Amino acid sequence: MLTVDQLRIEMGDFSLTGDLKIAPGARVAVLGPSGAGKSTLLAAIAGFQPLNAGRILWNDTAMPNDPAARPISMVFQDNNLFPHLTVAQNVGLGLRPNLRLSTDDHAYVAQALTRVGLEGMGDRKPAQLSGGQIARVALARVLLRDRPVLLLDEPFGALGPALKSEMLELVRTLLDETGATLLMVSHDPQDARVLCDQVVLVADGQALAPVATEEMFANPPEVMREYLGG
Repeated sequence: MLTVDQLRIEMGDFSLTGDLKIAPGARVAVLGPSGAGKSTLLAAIAGFQPLNAGRILWNDTAMPNDPAARPISMVFQDNNLFPHLTVAQNVGLGLRPNLRLSTDDHAYVAQALTRVGLEGMGDRKPAQLSGGQIARVALARVLLRDRPVLLLDEPFGALGPALKSEMLELVRTLLDETGATLLMVSHDPQDARVLCDQVVLVADGQALAPVATEEMFANPPEVMREYLGG
């Protein structure tokens, strides 16, 4: 169980509060107007955004302060690849931040790349990849980290519709295999319909408790109707 307990974040004129629980294995879309605090919520859960009040807990235990020690993998909007490292090295960071990989580690990296459709591309640099391939590298690193919570901060927003659909299907397959809990920020409500069974709406300074996706779209609150343009 992922618990956001009485969270409060204040940054100048911006503030965000939240008090919610995410069940293990849930697939949650984080939706809301631009600037509402969707990415801030994910950053707080990951440990990159300090809290003014409240706690983030996993299985009723407070998360450690060090983001690297949290049971979380996060894929950012830019996929957070290092341009000077090869694809295999970028993925290998998921196992060993110092990149001192054993023979077994190299085999795991190769397996992860194969799993996301990048077999034989380990020696390439990110600049030699397409946008879809870059997203696949980020997912391969997530696979190796094997953490129970996956946070996606709109990593597929720059992809065209066909590629994005392909990547969402790959995420679905990986979640089926790992059973990880997903929170995914998106500006496209259709992403929630495709992949997620719940929606957390972030609006008016609040991250609201999750609601079933079908219910959210069938009976949206006023702020959601405005966001959807209905």
